[in-house]
Amino acid sequence: MKKLFVLLILLVALLSTAGCSEKILGNSTNSKVGLEKNDILEITQLDHINTSLQKGPIFVEMGSKGCHACRSMKPILEKLAVEYRGKATIASIDVDQSSELAEYFGVKYLPDSFAIVGIENGKYVYMQNDGKVSTDRSQAKIIGLNTTDDGKMFEKIINLALLQDGKDKSK
Repeated sequence: MKKLFVLLILLVALLSTAGCSEKILGNSTNSKVGLEKNDILEITQLDHINTSLQKGPIFVEMGSKGCHACRSMKPILEKLAVEYRGKATIASIDVDQSSELAEYFGVKYLPDSFAIVGIENGKYVYMQNDGKVSTDRSQAKIIGLNTTDDGKMFEKIINLALLQDGKDKSK
């Protein structure tokens, strides 16, 4: 009976350790899924935007964990981050964590997205959906999420921003 009890304890210990090692492997930075999710830059201050702009245009989604449409955008942002890696920065701002940024950008509705292509006279230059640029963010913001286009509007804005920046998505 003691042998059976010892075997049972060893089996439980083995199974509980196996579960732990799988969890550790799943969170490994070698995991492709983990790397793709980490490609979205979490912005908490304007310096993050300014630094990213030195590399190229930046697409920003402003949202909140409590916003269903914002959470629905996460897979789209992850896909964009992989697709535009090295060409454009895909970023997210949690307005609950960074209320000063929400105020700075004048966010009234969520999700609120936009692309920044540069800085002119100390102001951000935003890409509009018609290919024009403006320092007036209200002319360039994308409010809400159109679930039927699966991020195509975002891709269009990013591609226009890349053209403005002199980069081609295909390169």
